[in-house]
Amino acid sequence: MNQTTANTDFDVIVVGGGTNGLSAGCYLGMEGKKVLIVEALDKVGGMASSGYLIPEAPQHLVHPCALDMMSMRVHAHVPAELELERHGLKWVEVAPGYVYLHPDGTSLIFWRDREKTAAEIRRFSPKDAEAFLEFMKVIDLFLDIALPMMRVDPAKFNLGVKLKMAATAIKHKALKPELMALMTGSARAAARERFEHPVTISAMCALTGLAGDITADGGGIYYALLGFLHHYGVGRVIGGMQQLSNAMQARFEELGGQVLLSASVSEIVAADGKIKGVKLADGRAFSAPVVIAGCHPKPALDMVTAGQIPHYLLTRMAMAPANAKGSGPLKVDVALSGQISVPRYEALRGDGIDLRKTVMLIGTEEAVLENFAACARGEVPKLPYITVAAPSGPDPSQAPAGQDVLYIYPPVMPTNPNEGWDALRDKVADQVLEQLYAYIDGIEGKVIGRHIEAAPDFTRRLNTVNGCVVHIDTTSMRSATMRPAHGLGGDTLPVAGLYLGSAGIHPGGGVNGMAGKLAAKRVSAYLKKAK
Repeated sequence: MNQTTANTDFDVIVVGGGTNGLSAGCYLGMEGKKVLIVEALDKVGGMASSGYLIPEAPQHLVHPCALDMMSMRVHAHVPAELELERHGLKWVEVAPGYVYLHPDGTSLIFWRDREKTAAEIRRFSPKDAEAFLEFMKVIDLFLDIALPMMRVDPAKFNLGVKLKMAATAIKHKALKPELMALMTGSARAAARERFEHPVTISAMCALTGLAGDITADGGGIYYALLGFLHHYGVGRVIGGMQQLSNAMQARFEELGGQVLLSASVSEIVAADGKIKGVKLADGRAFSAPVVIAGCHPKPALDMVTAGQIPHYLLTRMAMAPANAKGSGPLKVDVALSGQISVPRYEALRGDGIDLRKTVMLIGTEEAVLENFAACARGEVPKLPYITVAAPSGPDPSQAPAGQDVLYIYPPVMPTNPNEGWDALRDKVADQVLEQLYAYIDGIEGKVIGRHIEAAPDFTRRLNTVNGCVVHIDTTSMRSATMRPAHGLGGDTLPVAGLYLGSAGIHPGGGVNGMAGKLAAKRVSAYLKKAK
């Protein structure tokens, strides 16, 4: 709830009430700190929100950004430590998690069980199935090395973690050449090196394209998505993603924290190299020796009192890559008067698996490449590369009985198209829907209403940069203390008491609360020293 508080003095103020801001607030609240979270929107959640956003369909629940809970399943200790189930969080695993739909009517399911996934691939190529199982050994090694570092502060020495990583690398030293090739090469190259069948290759390209340009050097790390899928599965929040954020808010307030909604910060106040508090656009002011920026790091640093952040760091931040290749997602949510189905694909499979409840990946290798190339030219792609799910499949409460709400996510659309999104928004949404007709039944003629957001809409609503939903592009050069940029990813900033705590810092994007937890730990250490 939105609180009008007479209190103006706090130990910590958090700017932004997304899951990372809420996570930071909860962890500090558990230490007895007096914390205020200031959120510009009318509810918490940020990218982890849901609501009834289609006027013509008031009972169809829309997820305008995040839907799946794979990332928080990777970091399941966060919801456990915050006791979120006690505050109403309920989630289920979606199985199967992903299915690739090829234009010829064949399909390839990415199961959580890698042997079952290999069996899917074996239908197309026995050689590809064996190559896949060998490839998973390399991906497992990458996760065994990367995951421990994702859970600690990269600014610390972390001797124990590094020793375990070294032991893992030594134990699997025979895989080191393959691991280095994966980490330095492109996602497409990794697929082309190992697989022969066009369905296998296209499925791998469609999956990794969700993380970034499949031709970019270093993009091999995008296969972490495949590793996460096989290790942790795909989760969904019952009742919609907003229930996660609401549970975090409830826990935060139980700990004595206060949330101020519809409150836009105009200045993060600093003087003489120290944080003093925040000023709101409506003139109110709150004081605290610490401010955590739970929002995108660029607008956060821009809000700091002029002259307090060195120009070279502001420049470095401004030039950090955010959808730097000119592409980002389009989001189209559609309310339907009926339910979708994929009879052509299910008939060809003949195994009775209900694909309506999965995440469907549409897009050949050629289409994924064409999409990235078109966006680099500022053009709308012509070939279909689309991720689509019916959240009302696993959770019927999200739409009226016998109806569906569709979550349509073309991951590669121009952030700044030559014609401008105001002229293209509805036209492109029409194109995407028409492309889906060839794959999915039950859409054409059943649309009640829709909700559309492109890069400029994400920028305005979420105060991000260039519509980048992970704040800073995911690359090997923008990880650990190099995220968001050199000099800004450590445990101190030029202004004492200022901390970054969003997807723009380690460990990066995804709904998991880890960046908030990291910021809380850094703040706790700072406050102990300041006593």
